[in-house]
Amino acid sequence: MQDTLTVAGAQQDMRTAYLGGAPGLFVSGTVWTIAGLVCLWKSPHDAVWALYVGGVLIHPVSSLLTRLLGRSGKHAAGNPFGMLAFATTIWMIMMLALAYGIALWRIELFFPAMLFVIGGRYLTFATVFGTKLFWVCGAVLALAGYGLAALHAAPAAGAFAGGAIEIVFGIIVLAALRATKDTLRVSA
Repeated sequence: MQDTLTVAGAQQDMRTAYLGGAPGLFVSGTVWTIAGLVCLWKSPHDAVWALYVGGVLIHPVSSLLTRLLGRSGKHAAGNPFGMLAFATTIWMIMMLALAYGIALWRIELFFPAMLFVIGGRYLTFATVFGTKLFWVCGAVLALAGYGLAALHAAPAAGAFAGGAIEIVFGIIVLAALRATKDTLRVSA
């Protein structure tokens, strides 16, 4: 790839390398769902740790899934959106401390808080991947977080909501890629 990428070219590179972000959505949604099951079978506090430990595995597992689906899972050297994605990862890790403090105060607010954190991160993915679907995904996650907090929902409801939302958006992202025939070629 050339030294200077256009915005559209950099976004196309990200969509191609990471299959539009769909594998990450599927893996993250699965982690949320596992946290919901841990919440039901063990405890909400154990579910917090399930989400955190599973969260550490999202990138490597989604990279593996991306490669199994025929993509490189690596963007071009010099693609500025790779650094933006990394910066949002650092921001998200910083917010984990805040969410954990919320869990210590009121455990039922942990998953709604995490829905806001993850929703906020997905807003930047609209720029990283060049698709407005991530604006919608981020908004839906945040609205779910707000609604669950307002309803004083059980912790498992928040975990399952995060899982369902991300898995559904993974399906939508893949369908949108197929509909536009965007990045359906296997990268070398």
